[in-house]
Amino acid sequence: MKFFIDTADLDQIKKAQDLGVLDGVTTNPSIMAKVGITGKDKIHAHYKAICDIVDGDVSAEVLSIDYDGIIKEGEELAKIDNQITVKVPMIYDGVKAIKYLSSKGIKTNCTLVFSPGQALLAAKAGAKYVSPFLGRLDDISTEGLNLIEDIRTIYDNYGYTTEILAASIRSPMHIINCAKIGADVITSPLASIINLLKHPLTDSGLAQFIEDAKKL
Repeated sequence: MKFFIDTADLDQIKKAQDLGVLDGVTTNPSIMAKVGITGKDKIHAHYKAICDIVDGDVSAEVLSIDYDGIIKEGEELAKIDNQITVKVPMIYDGVKAIKYLSSKGIKTNCTLVFSPGQALLAAKAGAKYVSPFLGRLDDISTEGLNLIEDIRTIYDNYGYTTEILAASIRSPMHIINCAKIGADVITSPLASIINLLKHPLTDSGLAQFIEDAKKL
């Protein structure tokens, strides 16, 4: 399973890269704003800086919601770096744009997916990634993992190569459960990835090893 980090914070991206497990990055306009990046030129430069840190795909989201606008933005974003994946919302014009961009060899990530039907349309249109929002479904008392299981079944039934990118990850257990049911990718805050390292028995065992080593 691929590990993406859901941030535009360069320090966090570098830390995840240094750990040796980072496969890519996802961003959105809200995430960019959180690190004070605004304006087209600055945003594009920041995407390039992210691509220079990581080896894998970097999702850059369009702001337009109409077909022509999505196409224009998508082509501009794709020119920044060949690692850029154009993030497109799951709407009518979004699906049309995914079909067009994919036909031109531009990688796409269909975002804001909350149903198996939406995921099926994204795959048929040629999206490289589909992003079901696990945590947001959990927030409204709907089991987000069930959606990922349904998408996995549908894609396996028909051999779709679109990768399931589990988004809105809130905890280490979200990551583990996504791995159990076959999500191809998770995108997560750095904290959830780091917390996979932790276990009280590891801590106590290491403390004992250190004490024993002092006696040698």
